[in-house]
Amino acid sequence: QVHVVESGGGLVQPGGSLTLSCAASGLTPDKYEIGWFRQASGKEREGVSCIRMSNGDTYYADSVKGRFTTSRDLANNTVNLQMNSLKPEDTAVYYCAVLPGCEITVKHAMALGDDYWGQGTQVTVSS
Repeated sequence: QVHVVESGGGLVQPGGSLTLSCAASGLTPDKYEIGWFRQASGKEREGVSCIRMSNGDTYYADSVKGRFTTSRDLANNTVNLQMNSLKPEDTAVYYCAVLPGCEITVKHAMALGDDYWGQGTQVTVSS
C-alpha cells in the first residue's frame, strides 16, 4: 500500500515563510520522485517542484524559482517544501504526490490515482 500525507499549511503574511512536509510510505526507498503541486480556487492544478529521491536533484516551476526549495530526508521517507518570500498569488491548496518521474505532466500525475496523492494542505498568504 502507498500512503502519502502532507502537512504544514496555514496563514502567513506576504513576504513570510512556511514549510510543508510530505511523508510517504509503502514505497521502495530511493525508487520514486516526490512532486509538489498547487491548486488555487477556480484555477487548474499546476506543478510547483519535483525532487528525485535517488539523488536529490530538484526542479521548479518558473513561478517559484528562487523562493521555494524542496529537499529530501531518506531516513524518514519525507520531503519538505520550504517556501520563502510568499506572495498572495501563492495562495492555494498544496499537494504532494508520488511520481514515476519528474518529467510527467500534471494530467498524468493525477491519473496515477488517489493513493499516490496526499490530501492537500491549505496555504493562505494574506495581510
